[in-house]
Amino acid sequence: MDLSGLPYVVDAMKDRDILTVSAIEQAVFTSPWSESAFRSELAHHDTACYLVVRYLPWLPTSPFSRKAQMLWRWQAPALDASLLGYGGFWRVVDEGHICTLAVRPAWRGRGLGELLLVSLIEKALQEGAEVMTLEVRVSNVAAQRLYAKYGFERVGRRKNYYAEDHEDAWIMTTGAIRSSAYQQTLAGLAARLRERLLCEDHAPPAQTTPHQPLA
Repeated sequence: MDLSGLPYVVDAMKDRDILTVSAIEQAVFTSPWSESAFRSELAHHDTACYLVVRYLPWLPTSPFSRKAQMLWRWQAPALDASLLGYGGFWRVVDEGHICTLAVRPAWRGRGLGELLLVSLIEKALQEGAEVMTLEVRVSNVAAQRLYAKYGFERVGRRKNYYAEDHEDAWIMTTGAIRSSAYQQTLAGLAARLRERLLCEDHAPPAQTTPHQPLA
């Protein structure tokens, strides 16, 4: 997806990102993955792909925030304030199985979760996937609407899927993502998302600064 002119970049998750990713994971999920789980995924799971979205003005190398970055590094040197969200999928034969997707709570509502979803689908296409699939809480209607927008349909239900509260999960799967019809739909959705992101307020959320990485 074309991100030119936007204050965001999507790139591959690196080992140095794991401390921040784990901190977001702890803040977002009731049964979070451990830091060691992410390290194992990056080191040993050859068919897994993890992406992160970053806020360019808060990158440590950004000339626009060097002073703020010096303060942030002094207060929280282990965390990367520019990393706003992440997502990942496992490639299982011809299937791209989305295993995680999260955005910092303060940055939600700006289209960043959708940006990660588009990026994961595009990456899965590059990796040869034919379909995408995932599990989602039956109570998470907002996420289900987003996934449905990108062609995911309910195909099954996993009973007591979430260990902490025994909530069920819907299994949602797309049709053939390499078909011309899906490719056309994906391109149109990505174009509309880009228009939305261009129109969104690009300033950080109120009371959020680089030295408050999980605000």
